[in-house]
Amino acid sequence: MSSDKQAERSRKTRAKIVAAACELFVEKGYGATSLQDVATRAGVAVQTIYFVFGAKRALFKDVVDTTIAGDAEPVETMGRDWFRRAVAAPTAAEHVRLHVRGTRPVMDRVAPIIPVIAAATATDPEIPALWPDRDPRYTVLHTTAKSLVTKPGARTGVSARHAADVLYGVLSPELYLVFTRERGWSPAKWEKWARETLLQQLCEAAGS
Repeated sequence: MSSDKQAERSRKTRAKIVAAACELFVEKGYGATSLQDVATRAGVAVQTIYFVFGAKRALFKDVVDTTIAGDAEPVETMGRDWFRRAVAAPTAAEHVRLHVRGTRPVMDRVAPIIPVIAAATATDPEIPALWPDRDPRYTVLHTTAKSLVTKPGARTGVSARHAADVLYGVLSPELYLVFTRERGWSPAKWEKWARETLLQQLCEAAGS
């Protein structure tokens, strides 16, 4: 087998394992899911999972990172096309619109796994150490805020720190779950609300 075919086979196997693990973590929880469960769901030998990931914590990190990114490409959020387009927007209002639009599919993917992460952290104190940046979401939003507040149309007197805090709250996965799961909002309705709220809070001439 050529090296290219072997690499593609390995990629597909890894993706199959991650998809199976994500389903099981959401269905059963992190603690109740064994690597044998994942192997059975993925249709691979449990030894394959140990070979690829080494331990359940490493698999869990891969599941979370892949869920946030939407794929297994080694590109962080701030390197993603949607994020870069938002930062490149010429006005604060357009920056808000593009950022919220790019955030919506992330929320769609991430929301179901948020309770899993919380439960896993409560039962395994080593889980938080998997991410050296203790709050990568704030890091991303603070970068967004620092760009946004310098643009035409940004609300006068709003600091980057305050803007980051507003973005952090309005665009939180937990709040997204409240609206879409508990209150039955559609993702489109959430997107419209988030956009209008942020325009009112962060821009001088708010508009939808």
